[in-house]
Amino acid sequence: MKTVPATAVLDAPVPGAANQGWRAELHLRCERRPGPGGVRTVLTRKHQLGPLTLQRAFHPEGAPCHLYPLHPPGGVVGGDRLDVRLDIADGAHALVTTPGATKFYRSAGALAHQDQRLAVAPGGVLEWLPQPAILFPGARVRSRTDIRLHDDARFIGWEVLALGRPVIAERFGSGRLDAALRVSRAGRPLLDDRLRLHHPQDLDRPSGLRSRPVSGTFIATGAQEADLSLALAICDDAPGTLTGVSLLQDLLVARALADTTEPVQRVFCALWAALRPRVLGLAPMPPRIWAT
Repeated sequence: MKTVPATAVLDAPVPGAANQGWRAELHLRCERRPGPGGVRTVLTRKHQLGPLTLQRAFHPEGAPCHLYPLHPPGGVVGGDRLDVRLDIADGAHALVTTPGATKFYRSAGALAHQDQRLAVAPGGVLEWLPQPAILFPGARVRSRTDIRLHDDARFIGWEVLALGRPVIAERFGSGRLDAALRVSRAGRPLLDDRLRLHHPQDLDRPSGLRSRPVSGTFIATGAQEADLSLALAICDDAPGTLTGVSLLQDLLVARALADTTEPVQRVFCALWAALRPRVLGLAPMPPRIWAT
């Protein structure tokens, strides 16, 4: 069966005042379909509006579908709205990553909005492995990532946030952030995180980021006590990071703080490579775009 083609509407500004920014939408659906090479996951729906797009789907490991969303402008400014929706159908398996960091630039006052709604049907699998989000000093950002799992759906992935530009020692001395990360199964909350920064001092609070400008959260479902022990060993051997790992029923959550993004990405990649065979039954297959 053929996939459903999509018509791209490019360069679509939000109606109204110029300072409202751009509206960008990318809505994708993946389904499990039979084909000449056997059953595999295919992209069956793609709706895009404005400066969000998608490279073609790849199948470097057979059945799973690898997807690389793109944001060609290279940065998000105040007033922009990014709306990403991903629907993984029954038994489908998608791995999603990005070719580069998402950059949120300084705002003159308007908020930049990012809404990511990820739904996984029974028997489905989603691997969500984006590059870090970087907030330049003065950025004003509202971000929501909502992961909705149904029945035995599985998820493994992460989100990494850099406040300021740590690589050049530029501190997030001004700006605002309101970021939420939610995971639910059959409507029941499993994880509900909220990070709000309104003042420069918020970076330094001992109960918060402890002066580390980079923070990350790694999540894997279907985990067991042995997976917790493995994750603890990996995080204990992660130089340059402050880490913590917990197991909430079958939900494994690892958190990391660091001075730059590289140590956090390194430990999260190690966690993914170690846990993927255990919770998904597949050997690690790093997306080829990571090598470019």
